[in-house]
Amino acid sequence: MNVINATIRQVTTCVFHNLSYAPHMKSPKNPPFRLVSRRVLFGLAALSAGLVFTSQVSAADPGKIVVQVDKPGAKISPTFYGLMTEEINYSYDGGLYGELIQNRIFKNPPPRGGRGRGGPPEANTPAPAVPAIPHWSVVHSEGAQGEISLDTNNPVNTVALTTSLKLDITSVAPGGRVGVANDGYWGIPTRPYITYQASFYAKGSGGFTGPLTVDIESNDGATIHVSATVPKITDAWEKYNVTLKTGPLDPSAGSRFVISGAAKGTVHLNLVSLFPPTYKNRPNGNRLDISQLLADMKPAFLRFPGGNYVEGSDYANRWDWPRTIGPLEERPTHNSPWGYRSTDGMGLLEYLEWCEDLNMEPVLAVFAAYTLNGQSYTGEYARFAQEAVDEIEYAIGDVNTKWGAQRAKDGHPAPFKLTYVEIGNEDPAGGRGGQPATYAQRFAIFYLTIKAKYPNLQIISTTRNGFGNYPPDVIDEHYYMNFNSALNNAHMYDNRPRTNQLGAPVPRIFVGEWATRDNNPTPSFHCALTDAAFLTGLERNADLVIMSCYAPLFVNVNPGGQQWATDLIGYDTMTAFGSPSYYVQKMFYNNKGDVVLPISLTPQIEPASAAINAAPAGGPGGFGGRGRGPSAPTQTMFASSSLDETTGDVILKVINAVETPQQVEISLEGAPKLGNTARMEVLTGGLTDVNSVSEPMKVAPKSSTIAASAKFVREFPGNTVTVIRFSTK
Repeated sequence: MNVINATIRQVTTCVFHNLSYAPHMKSPKNPPFRLVSRRVLFGLAALSAGLVFTSQVSAADPGKIVVQVDKPGAKISPTFYGLMTEEINYSYDGGLYGELIQNRIFKNPPPRGGRGRGGPPEANTPAPAVPAIPHWSVVHSEGAQGEISLDTNNPVNTVALTTSLKLDITSVAPGGRVGVANDGYWGIPTRPYITYQASFYAKGSGGFTGPLTVDIESNDGATIHVSATVPKITDAWEKYNVTLKTGPLDPSAGSRFVISGAAKGTVHLNLVSLFPPTYKNRPNGNRLDISQLLADMKPAFLRFPGGNYVEGSDYANRWDWPRTIGPLEERPTHNSPWGYRSTDGMGLLEYLEWCEDLNMEPVLAVFAAYTLNGQSYTGEYARFAQEAVDEIEYAIGDVNTKWGAQRAKDGHPAPFKLTYVEIGNEDPAGGRGGQPATYAQRFAIFYLTIKAKYPNLQIISTTRNGFGNYPPDVIDEHYYMNFNSALNNAHMYDNRPRTNQLGAPVPRIFVGEWATRDNNPTPSFHCALTDAAFLTGLERNADLVIMSCYAPLFVNVNPGGQQWATDLIGYDTMTAFGSPSYYVQKMFYNNKGDVVLPISLTPQIEPASAAINAAPAGGPGGFGGRGRGPSAPTQTMFASSSLDETTGDVILKVINAVETPQQVEISLEGAPKLGNTARMEVLTGGLTDVNSVSEPMKVAPKSSTIAASAKFVREFPGNTVTVIRFSTK
């Protein structure tokens, strides 16, 4: 009866606390999710089975967790946990990348309205008012007059800065001003006692020679927070730099950036930039608070630049890496596939330096001659494969090579470490949208071209079965799951074959995108709970799974900032916060261990039809876990264990996935002498609880010390993620 009650509790937890979602392959062509209510279906199933709902479990016989400390198993890859990133949800521009000026080279298209990713407006929704130059406007004192326009004559250069903003000041009284204002990414953030670095290209005509005033001010212009002056400009393009140091003021996002003049004439501007302090003080660097959240996770790798971002919506907007390196004034920008324009300020070198700053190893995804509009560039595969080799050379080549020398010229003579290169992104064997199956052809050319020059690099395929005659070293699989499929998928690698029909080892697995999703910008605690259960399955199968990373990583929670739910870290203009799932990731990342310890959990009730989840559930190429498995998981507790070889700690992770507390006898078999106490972290909350800008720590782990021995009984409260570290030294 305990088995039946546990089953029913799990059904009620999944059904009555939340709706279930049928996830999709992540693509801007697909809607983020379909909402499927299963309350009626689950209710009818329960009634037809003659079951009675109850929340009580007999505590007569506690469950048992046995960890075989003296029988260590597979090594856990040092790169087991990492990050996946792409430009989505304003992840870089308006997010991690420190630039505060939006549309800094005046090439942003007018917003297309309606849905966050720039699709057509929803029915009966009036189109928003569109400024003549997005994010720029004229400001003037009383009685002064002026206007702005775009000018393509006499550009700064013909590479990127081809369109300038032209400010015509036609009338201004003594003590007055006319200028241009930028509203930033949902406002310019102002904080006390910090230093901003501003820069811009400018030239004057029509008698204007300056001065120019540069300031950050309230949106109504009534309060000037900080100001600086450029005394004089010439009639030729020059770059100007100013420093803005704030004093005492109230933090606010309700500010704008203004460049203004006090005399008649014309001013041209281009590449207008404003940076606050950045992580590790890097010029053109990253936002402090978001970077610190990432650093606290201690990720081992970064998969970049995507995601759909590497493919691009069309050829002109693919990840064209040479256009993202060098000075900012030589980066022309491009449209991201999620409906807004990318500054390319986060270029190839910046990704690599991001890895350096967080002690991560890059996992480089290269453009694989396929774009999201369904075009596969037959006949040009060899050219794109060579472009990939050149990109690799930029990352790891000696300064005597062409692209290694370019990297040194760009400011980083030392090569970076690189082990893994991924060919494309989400390339199913059958092609998308009815396109021919070209991945096997493309993969072979890329594989042979890269291995010819860099034989030690590990090549990652984005499909399980469509790579042709050249088996990859690693296969990237993606899983966007609902609550139930995440629980069931905790077992999907248990029975995955480790060898092929000839007895040779199969490629290792990289779970390169995965998440439990709901309808929030960032995950609820219910997502975090099932995420944790899924992760125990990856850890237990570390002989097969060598890398994993949650996706997407970021979301700007301001209105219009989200194109995809659900995302690990949220932020607005002023504040960043980790979701409940972020804290699960942090708990697991910081307690990974080096070796898997065999673990048994009894009574362990296997998921119904577990074989359904032994491989990706019907999705093309490796995009499984789509909720097609059994709707009601019957297992209520999940666990994994590992050994930290440096400290000697035995690490135990236990997830109680139902609301009823569960008594468990814990036995650490063959353990050396243990300390009398153990360190414990517990994450819990209401299933629908979310963290937010206003409550960033609503769901966060709590640490404590508990009594411990080689065998003891512990009650795990309902709906909890627990990590215990037992000291053996």
